[in-house]
Amino acid sequence: MPRLLTALLLAMASLGCAAAEGWRAELPQAQLSGEGEYRWFGMRLYTAQLWSARLPPSLDAPFALRITYARAFTARTLAESSVDEIRRIGASKITDATLERWRDALRQILVDVRAGDSLTGVYLPGQGARFYANDRETGQIDDAALAHAFFAIWLDPATRAPALRLKLLGQSE
Repeated sequence: MPRLLTALLLAMASLGCAAAEGWRAELPQAQLSGEGEYRWFGMRLYTAQLWSARLPPSLDAPFALRITYARAFTARTLAESSVDEIRRIGASKITDATLERWRDALRQILVDVRAGDSLTGVYLPGQGARFYANDRETGQIDDAALAHAFFAIWLDPATRAPALRLKLLGQSE
């Protein structure tokens, strides 16, 4: 019995380590491409990091965008502001019905955050994205168009934060 118990404990510890790795287990070769902070009227809202196995990163290869919040936000606020930005960047190309469906999908996977919490999205080209809150998976989006539009909030040339975009991509301002 002691051997069985030891084996069981080792197996559980092994699973715990894998779960603790979170998004890093999906991108084991990822390197930090760049990082920066986002401020609104001088108030720091979050810092962001872009991790990718391919440098410079592109929307053709998997990457992770990790955001560490400086303030508390509800999941609803995060989903609403994400859809507002998606609409702003691709307004003429996306129908209201699609935006409403995407809002519902984001509400399912985003969570409330407090100062110091991190949300990480792993972009999976052609498939969708997987999301983590403080390295614990919160859900997956199986919609490649939504995933592309979501990450475009930070990486599209029309982003609201062009200096942050350049930093994330490892380019100078």
